[in-house]
Amino acid sequence: MDKSIIKSIILEKHQEIRQLPVMDRGMEFDPALNYVLVGIRRSGKSYTMFNYIKKLLERGDLTEHGYVYINFEDERISNIKAEDLGLIIDCHKELFGEGKPLIFLDEIQNIDGWEKFARRIADSKYRVMITGSNAKMLSGEILTTIGGRYIAKNVYPFTFAEYLSWNGLTRKQNWEFDKAFLNKSAAMFNKYFHFGGFAEIFNINDKREWINSLLVKILLGDIIDRNNIRNTRSIRFLTKKLAESVMQPISISRLTNILGAAGEKVSRNTVSDYLDFIQDACLIFKVNNICSVFAERETNCKRYFIDNALLSNYLFDADSKLLENMIAIDMLQRYRRADDDGFYYYNKDIEVDFYVPKENLAVQVACSISDSQTMERETNALKRFSKFQKIKRAVIVTLEQEERFTDDDIEIEIIPAAKWLLRN
Repeated sequence: MDKSIIKSIILEKHQEIRQLPVMDRGMEFDPALNYVLVGIRRSGKSYTMFNYIKKLLERGDLTEHGYVYINFEDERISNIKAEDLGLIIDCHKELFGEGKPLIFLDEIQNIDGWEKFARRIADSKYRVMITGSNAKMLSGEILTTIGGRYIAKNVYPFTFAEYLSWNGLTRKQNWEFDKAFLNKSAAMFNKYFHFGGFAEIFNINDKREWINSLLVKILLGDIIDRNNIRNTRSIRFLTKKLAESVMQPISISRLTNILGAAGEKVSRNTVSDYLDFIQDACLIFKVNNICSVFAERETNCKRYFIDNALLSNYLFDADSKLLENMIAIDMLQRYRRADDDGFYYYNKDIEVDFYVPKENLAVQVACSISDSQTMERETNALKRFSKFQKIKRAVIVTLEQEERFTDDDIEIEIIPAAKWLLRN
């Protein structure tokens, strides 16, 4: 590997990052720890790195040349090997002298064998931040290799609150009672609802084209090519069926039968592998039925897309699916931790869309409850659930309606999604 290329990249990035405007997303990092940032393509992992670097520079905790940033999707280093990674540190020393720079390695999953290098530099007391677009970076095997040296953090597309801030609308104290703020945020909600939280898309006119291009990169690069899949038609069809089945639990056996009926002859084990690949690319996430035994949780769960933009690309006139998907994303970001699912759905005689045990929170999702039949169905589920499960808060999230009432000694809140997503 030519050192002059690496040196050019190091110097270019110092210049670019210094001039780059960024918005603080509020992610905090312990100065004594190393991190692995994981998330879907274009979710803001690089942006998070840039923001952290700029904050350190502004506070005086980092000198102008006290760091190295390398993006391994740069075509100039596309042929770099794991055994060449040490050249990055050598090049920094030759440019700026001795000392241990902070090391930022972006999309490092493209380099086979990167784990040993990451472990070695952490053992040598360098501070390191790594990103990747593949949840396999956090698999048991890799964590064993780098074990104890890195903390995992998920990076997601922008939340609704971040979307508003990007557009110059910031929550202030007592925002819940500020009619002007609520009206403006509700007006902005529709675009976020359909086109999601990928920051790059916010100022693009042809959003559909951008979303479709991103999906092609995820399917081809992060799923098909990375896993050497030959039957590309089947995995594309499976992804479409997952979008159509959002809101409903669907088993691996059922998906296998659906593919078979469409002429895609694949085994149950292959479908299971495909689902793992799609999830590893951070395109979807699972929500388990809290009533299911462990084996059933793995095979008969709900699956949601990590951003509404990706889901809406597959669907037409599907506000119900988009609304529930959006609330699932909000639950994922607020409640799930590495050692805890955090939230579930409940389906045993009655169905509750989301349940958060630690918060004693039950949530139903419905675009509208203006008709009496829908209102009765959603409220009855919450009332029946409360008979055998302690609930501190029962909520129905809608698109626009807002109300609060007590029924059978249970207080039920009806809250519009634009307001629910901004709660503290």
